[in-house]
Amino acid sequence: MYLTYQGCPGRCVFCAQPLQSGHGAEALDAILAAMEAGLAEARAAGRGPYELAFYGGVFTALPEPWPERFLAAAKRAREVGSVTRVRCSTRPDACAPALLERLAACGLDLVEIGAQTFCDPVLAASGRGHDAAASIRAARAVRQAGLGLGLQLLPGLPGHTPDHFAADVAVAADLAPDLVRLHPCLVPRGTVLERLYRAGRYQPWDLDTTLDALALALPVLWRAGIRVTRIGLAPEPAFLEALVAGPWHPALGSRVRARANLALLTEAFRDLGGQPVGLTAPSRFSGELFGQARELVPAYAALGLRRANIRFEARPDFRLEARPV
Repeated sequence: MYLTYQGCPGRCVFCAQPLQSGHGAEALDAILAAMEAGLAEARAAGRGPYELAFYGGVFTALPEPWPERFLAAAKRAREVGSVTRVRCSTRPDACAPALLERLAACGLDLVEIGAQTFCDPVLAASGRGHDAAASIRAARAVRQAGLGLGLQLLPGLPGHTPDHFAADVAVAADLAPDLVRLHPCLVPRGTVLERLYRAGRYQPWDLDTTLDALALALPVLWRAGIRVTRIGLAPEPAFLEALVAGPWHPALGSRVRARANLALLTEAFRDLGGQPVGLTAPSRFSGELFGQARELVPAYAALGLRRANIRFEARPDFRLEARPV
């Protein structure tokens, strides 16, 4: 469910929530009624069960008693088998420990924190209204309340560099969330960021910088056992029509994963200390191992791996073959 702008204390420079979600602002009672009707309709049609998510606003900053009202409705849906889990997104400065404990008792399962970055000057330039310490406190409070933890990072904000982002990823990994979402900063029409961009005071990352930075981030998170559940925004038509600038690509996630896997395999072959002669890869990577339009084929060839000595099998991991040199 989208709670567009509900609970938000203001607008961040990058925010264009109705364009991103395709949902305009609505009254909370209308959102609740639509949620209950939608779940009832789905159950009658034999669809579900679902994981219920509250996005687009600040769920933990909704006026009382609205968080509890939404969770009570979710509990009723869970009791009849329509809902399995409930999650929400929120701001770091809306995560009071007592509130989180109360919402956990009401049936909330996971909280995604929009940390965006752990660099204080970038947070200030982006109009976030909180510092990095607030994000760290919030993450720990979520865990202490017995809730699952998600973190959202937004590389490429004003003043943000790939080095800043690498530091953000290290902090995120140390916080050990269950999941991370990576949303490179884009410039949508009607935002403060658009005004800064047109005035020459903000330059978004280019696509290659973004691909490289994200590809370096993935292995850090994977090695920490953290799921990266989203890379880039969903292709909402209204948002794409309003996109002014920024590193948008429809296959961003696939291209990033392909580069990350190439880097990991290159490192693994180097550690073997031999000449690569064969690779057996999980079947699930067959469509993206070589990158978009096979853009990574030359890099694999430089390793000594060509299509003829790369196989795909139903296996969970990669198997490497190297000849001693």
